[in-house]
Amino acid sequence: MPLILQRLLLPHLATGAPPQPASTATRALHPAWVVVLISTWLATACNVPLWREVAQLPGQGSLRGWGFAIAFALIVAAGNAALLTLLAWRWTLKPAAAVLVVMAAFGAYFMLAYGVAIDASMLTNVLQTDVHEAGDLLNARMLATVLALAVPPLLWLLRRRVQRLSPLRHAAHNGLLLAGSIAIIVVCLLLVFQDFASTMRNHTKLRYLINPLNSVYALGNIATKPLRMDTSKLLPLGRDAQLGASYAGQAKPPLLVLVLGETGRSGNFGINGYERNTTPLLAARADLISARNAWSCGTSTAASVPCMFSHLGRTGYEARAANFESLIDVLHHAGLAVLWVDNQSGCKGVCDRLGDVNTSTLKDPALCPTSGECLDRVMLKDLDARIAALPAEQRQRGTVVVLHQIGSHGPAYSKRSAQDLKKFLPECTSTALQECERQQVVNAYDNSILETDFFLDSVLKWLSAQEDKAQTAMVYVADHGESLGENNLYLHGLPYSIAPDVQKHVPWITWLSPAMQARTGAPTACLQRDLAERRVTHDHYFHSVLGLMDVKTGAYNPDLDMLTLCRGLAAEAAAKPVAKPIAQPA
Repeated sequence: MPLILQRLLLPHLATGAPPQPASTATRALHPAWVVVLISTWLATACNVPLWREVAQLPGQGSLRGWGFAIAFALIVAAGNAALLTLLAWRWTLKPAAAVLVVMAAFGAYFMLAYGVAIDASMLTNVLQTDVHEAGDLLNARMLATVLALAVPPLLWLLRRRVQRLSPLRHAAHNGLLLAGSIAIIVVCLLLVFQDFASTMRNHTKLRYLINPLNSVYALGNIATKPLRMDTSKLLPLGRDAQLGASYAGQAKPPLLVLVLGETGRSGNFGINGYERNTTPLLAARADLISARNAWSCGTSTAASVPCMFSHLGRTGYEARAANFESLIDVLHHAGLAVLWVDNQSGCKGVCDRLGDVNTSTLKDPALCPTSGECLDRVMLKDLDARIAALPAEQRQRGTVVVLHQIGSHGPAYSKRSAQDLKKFLPECTSTALQECERQQVVNAYDNSILETDFFLDSVLKWLSAQEDKAQTAMVYVADHGESLGENNLYLHGLPYSIAPDVQKHVPWITWLSPAMQARTGAPTACLQRDLAERRVTHDHYFHSVLGLMDVKTGAYNPDLDMLTLCRGLAAEAAAKPVAKPIAQPA
């Protein structure tokens, strides 16, 4: 045996003690120190978005402001330590710490890059994102940020040995560390309680920036959802649905196209008064009804789409104890033909009982320039054949077609418009929107609205071509809006209570053919006047579609039908006797 090995090993073989490292670099560390050091890294380096917001609070820079910031930092660090302590056991400490570090690194990037906040709705949206949407978010800045925040602590964890404690001793130490973390939180809260309570009340966004506790809380909220809501069954809705009197002896069946928009900002539609003419084709028409004061049910597709196709409205949908069938089911129960054509990531459950046609994977060089992504106009391709394949008996009653757009889905706005429609240049072509000048981001987004304008005009032309065999109508409404760099916010998905109006104010455009106006008794001129400024929300969507298609069911609420007022006014006008002219004496 070499002399060096003898000197290192023989004394310990004689005593039975393990060999001690020659360098302190590999000295085993107490588990508590791992918890403290990782929690400190999470509270500092991985919480830059939080501290950036705190630095902008009123009074920061003063002695009191510094005291609040330090106390807040200790609360965040102690909160992370308390969480990690619960997982700080022999076989789970390093994996748990590594998961929290990676989670915090990604969370920090998205909060820094796009100004988003993380809650259950945001994570649900992330979990439902398809591979192409996820690919749009990948860029060099994300890689650099995640590596910078995750690699140093991960390498440190990999190289560090952790002391092995007996189970009883480990439990005792974890208990003391947990108690100490809670004590720090309590003491710091007592020291700055007045400022802390006021700040959390007036600056709600801060609570969604505490990284990675925000993500852990959101995941817990999602995981425990079955405990708060019975997700094992789907409650029936509208099984009593019947077709109204307008179907009796009809010469032509109704044909309604519901265009479900994606990421539409009402304020960026030229038809709604935007300084740029982003909707030249729609603006050239005099027969459109634009509800300029329309508001969404949520700030993400995952939240808004199921909500707007629900009969419950936003408040009722959020507080529901179980899931119900959707508007699509009710239309089907009434005996109508229903077709869902999707150019995005699915119908979010609202069409599951009928199925959908996905066009995003079609191979069309002109309409699908990017693999797995197509321009929305691809949904009109073969649409006649898809409708013809629906049951003939149902089509004879009436047909509802839903066209779900990719629309203006970000951050890859430049992919959402054809080359010949790129009127506003230069446009941002990067998915790291913060790397572009804000005007370039707006240009790319506005070009996507030009594409939507072209698509909606194409839908209207297609519907006009069907008027010899159907009474036609179109309703376009976006699921949510978008932030384009205002106050350093990008994309969407902020909690509804703190989201800016641009993420909730959506375009809502309706077109009724003359035949459909006569059928529904709702003249376009009246609707144009009524809906120009009246506030409407996604709560009206379910009931307005049923009213438009004259479907009678106990789930229908006429007070939330956007056509009710004008329908009533037209009926009153028709009921008034026509005054006979007074005969003049000879």
